[in-house]
Amino acid sequence: MRFGTLNLLDKLNKKQSYFNKKNDILEEVFNILQEDNEYEQQIESALKEPNKGVKNKFNFELLDTNRIYHISAIKMLCVDYRLRFLDSHFFKGDFPYEAISEIKKLEKEHDITVNDFKIIAPAKLLKLENYDDPILFASIGNGYYYKIHKWGNDLSPFRKIKMYPFRNLSSLVVSALIASIFLTFLVPHGNTAVDPSTFLILFLFMFKSVVGIIIYYGISRGKNVSIANWDSKHYNG
Repeated sequence: MRFGTLNLLDKLNKKQSYFNKKNDILEEVFNILQEDNEYEQQIESALKEPNKGVKNKFNFELLDTNRIYHISAIKMLCVDYRLRFLDSHFFKGDFPYEAISEIKKLEKEHDITVNDFKIIAPAKLLKLENYDDPILFASIGNGYYYKIHKWGNDLSPFRKIKMYPFRNLSSLVVSALIASIFLTFLVPHGNTAVDPSTFLILFLFMFKSVVGIIIYYGISRGKNVSIANWDSKHYNG
């Protein structure tokens, strides 16, 4: 039995044609990934740029109502836990990929470019590259904000108690009174009972000392109560 001749050039051309098609596919995939990477870089740039006060035109029918928060609730949280609510460009850490993905998803669903980002975080996180408990928001308008993503470690459940003295002037005074009473009881009196007048004098002395320490610490460190600095752009605000 005789077989026909084999044209090696034809075979080579077929192989080359397959190779070219494969390269076209790889190039197409590469271009898609390149465009997606550039898109993500644009989002990161928007997060790190100062807000321009542009209202995000979300389609309200597509928004999750459980992720919408009013500025009053945000303020209460920040005051209770001594946090800041500032433009996202003040955040000095890196934004996780999940946050970028959430923004991409929002933009695709609503067919918009999301701007005017805000973030809840401890003051130190807005100055140092350190993780704690940031929450990223986008402005909806009229004092409402849409939660985009939360990351980092959860706050300690005792942070609210720990930060109680710093909420406002009233909580600071109450804390100073409680501390003064506690310190007065710690003063050794021997085995003799302390009469009310002596206890009152000791208490006033302790209260004066505690207030002095608070004033010295506050003035020297430039600290302020949470009700006044929850949205301050200054580290010692």
